[in-house]
Amino acid sequence: MKVGDRVRITQSVIVYHSPEHRNQPYDVKGQEGEVIGIVTEWQGRPVSANLPVYVQFDKKFKAHFREDEIEAIE
Repeated sequence: MKVGDRVRITQSVIVYHSPEHRNQPYDVKGQEGEVIGIVTEWQGRPVSANLPVYVQFDKKFKAHFREDEIEAIE
């Protein structure tokens, strides 16, 4: 998986920061977005992030995921 890939969320992941469902539980399973970053370093130092894949769904909604929670789509 790399930056620019289109992905779909395959597992149930509850988020509370969706702009349309602010402060309420929202399951993003089935949503499609684009990978905008892979977290491998912070301030020049390597890190092992728990949720390394950064996905953007629309202009205001982005979230981090594990690699096993998403799948690439074509």
